[in-house]
Amino acid sequence: QVPLVESGGGLVQAGGSLRLSCAASGSVFSINSMGWYRQAPGKERELVARISSGDMTNYGMTNYADSVKGRFTISRDGAKNTVYLQMNSLKPEDTALYYCNARRTDYMDYWGKGTRVSVSS
Repeated sequence: QVPLVESGGGLVQAGGSLRLSCAASGSVFSINSMGWYRQAPGKERELVARISSGDMTNYGMTNYADSVKGRFTISRDGAKNTVYLQMNSLKPEDTALYYCNARRTDYMDYWGKGTRVSVSS
């Protein structure tokens, strides 16, 4: 098991910034990548950003949803088993419940409980 604890959500005005954190514990050695997803009301959960960690060849590689490129940055602190999502230039359409994800090498997924981000116009 890999419990994930998110923090850092909140209410911010458009154009503002927030930083989300996700701390992993338990069997972290089995994790190949971590990421952030979000789900807005009435919409499906979607990928925001991912960062690889377990494969030395791809270590630190990132990918982002087109809608957040240039505004959001995902990073990780291996010593703390923590992944971050720095969100700048926030827009009302970024309002959603943000979930941390950890994926094992066998593609089994673990999810956090989510942290809410609300952006007012």
